[in-house]
Amino acid sequence: MRADRARVVPMGEVPRIRRELEGKRFVATNGCFDLLHVGHLRCLAFARSLGDLLWVGVNDDESVRAQKGENRPIHPDVERAELLAGLRVVDLVTIFSGRRATAFLRAVRPAVYVKGGDYRPETLDPEERQALESMGVEIQFFPLVTGRSTTAAWEAWRKG
Repeated sequence: MRADRARVVPMGEVPRIRRELEGKRFVATNGCFDLLHVGHLRCLAFARSLGDLLWVGVNDDESVRAQKGENRPIHPDVERAELLAGLRVVDLVTIFSGRRATAFLRAVRPAVYVKGGDYRPETLDPEERQALESMGVEIQFFPLVTGRSTTAAWEAWRKG
């Protein structure tokens, strides 16, 4: 049986769903989420604790390839979105195209944006940061979970 697919919102439907849920404190995060690990889960749980609703943006397959290389993603975007939608701490998931999450963030208009500890204010994409700042979004960083990353797990698996 598939996870609740109603929780996976196509990009074109984001503005309508956002209007229907007006008044909620939205928290957003985004990423590839190619091999889901405990660092992801802890970051998502932290993000969810900051508001009424957690909306996760997932990079589409093309943007993951552009960022991570031709051997990625390991799992297709629709499956990564379904896995995230099946987590109790995640309320809504949207797959977005392009290397930047700017359009997703502008559509969701979160009160809070969360990134993992491998980012700092100065390493956020300038376009995304400008969009967040122009909307008055609070930016939070979740501490990195040492030894847990998709890239490290993938490399360890490849080496056997």
